[in-house]
Amino acid sequence: MKESVVILCGGGPAPGINTVISSVGKVFLKNGYRVIGLHEGYKGLFSKDRKMVDLDFETLDGIFTRGGSHLKMSRFKPKKSDFSTDFFVENNVKLLVTIGGDDTASTANRISKYLEENKINISNIHVPKTIDNDLPLPEGSPTFGFHSAKDEGVKIATTVYEDARTSQNWFVLAAMGREAGHLAFGIGTACHFPMIIIPEMFNKTSISAEKIAQLVISSIIKRRIMGLNYGAAIISEGVFHFMSDEEIKSTGVNFTYDAHGHPELFNVSKAHVFNMVIQRKMKTYNLNIGTRPVELGFEIRCCRPIGFDLSLCTLLGNGVYTLFKQGHSKCMVTVDPIGDASPLFLKDVEDENGKVKPRLVDVNSQRVQSVLNYNLHYLTAEDVEAAKAYLSDAENYVFTRILNWE
Repeated sequence: MKESVVILCGGGPAPGINTVISSVGKVFLKNGYRVIGLHEGYKGLFSKDRKMVDLDFETLDGIFTRGGSHLKMSRFKPKKSDFSTDFFVENNVKLLVTIGGDDTASTANRISKYLEENKINISNIHVPKTIDNDLPLPEGSPTFGFHSAKDEGVKIATTVYEDARTSQNWFVLAAMGREAGHLAFGIGTACHFPMIIIPEMFNKTSISAEKIAQLVISSIIKRRIMGLNYGAAIISEGVFHFMSDEEIKSTGVNFTYDAHGHPELFNVSKAHVFNMVIQRKMKTYNLNIGTRPVELGFEIRCCRPIGFDLSLCTLLGNGVYTLFKQGHSKCMVTVDPIGDASPLFLKDVEDENGKVKPRLVDVNSQRVQSVLNYNLHYLTAEDVEAAKAYLSDAENYVFTRILNWE
């Protein structure tokens, strides 16, 4: 029986998935392997009625530049009791290629250990995918999909900012990012937004809806002092990751709740939540300043990958074959800024529970500090007197005081 390689995708979509599938498939077909595509991620891998397809060159060539994923995705996270060696043995699998984020990588690591325990010699190489850019890759190496999603977000955010200037309004945007603020920071920086809020900024104080509202209002009032009646703020939805259920409920938004009593955030627009909190806060000062919510969410996950990601994903796909032939396993394939592929072993980036540690935005870096200091607009101590025309307690809206950076 011909040796085979299996490709599956886990988590949510990101631009470039099809480019990776195509690149991995083409290089293995060229070298005599059978290429199997599995639908529904790990659910498909361990399901008795799994949906699998043999991928040929024509199919792979046809999906190369497409957004979305030719292989249907799933967030299913199998328990060890779900594991089985049957599929791997029956199909003479020599390599499992997983495409996904940290959860997909961690599960791949567990499967590799399980197969090893059962004397099944199968390599696993993970291709790091997430628009959040939060996997711990080497410095300067983005996760694929990040730049394409950011580019799509910038197109929308630029139009929104032009609307703000034209109509003399403010907009509050929310961007995806489970724990890290890379996407919101990247979009906000590219668009010269006067306020960017990411969870990493709260490194010296706790995150609360109150402080988020204060930061946006600080920017609004600063712009008023400057004679500007318009603007936009972008907030990473990752701030919710660090809020308690009680804090989230305190926003006053009508959430639905899961079986454990936790607010189901996926059912509401994060931008709407932020906007409501900001509006209620401004009304306490009788400020008649309108703000409008805009969500940057599912709209940017399945866009066509830009040239950067098309090239990166090609190198990642080729890199999978290179690492496989070198005998590597239980690793992520990475490509450095020069274009060279190398392995990043999961054991070196996982915590004591086997979970891959996220890469956060370094707020102390020169890159971030230059944006915070030179591009954002917010109240400083020198603005307090002027700001009192709008805020009776203007001293509480000084940017550095809100974040406890003084």
